[in-house]
Amino acid sequence: MRAHEFISEGRTGSLAPDVADALPATYVIPELPNQDPYLQYRFGVAMAAAKGASERASDGIPPFSKSSAWGENQIVIGYMDPKTGEYIDDALKQMGLHGKKMISTPTSEEATDVDLVSPVKAFKGFK
Repeated sequence: MRAHEFISEGRTGSLAPDVADALPATYVIPELPNQDPYLQYRFGVAMAAAKGASERASDGIPPFSKSSAWGENQIVIGYMDPKTGEYIDDALKQMGLHGKKMISTPTSEEATDVDLVSPVKAFKGFK
């Protein structure tokens, strides 16, 4: 028996009817290539955003953004070493590249809506 006698994939360009019947509500998204994992990740986030959009709107949470602050770019978080920025510059120079952009504050800051006072009253033996 030859392979072409039992392998039929790719000949018709669509699913066989019995296979299509067995898949519940299956969609193909032609503009979302499967070669870009970041784009697929963002699509998954967008799907989650679409599902919870009305609740987020009622809670005052900003809507989903088409792109993130860092996009597909490499990110480095330098909270453990204050010289991380210098190391990034040196590594980029060694590779013949340049340019970095800080998208946060240099130190960790509490969000403005975080309560900095404990709800537990102090008592003897506990400051």
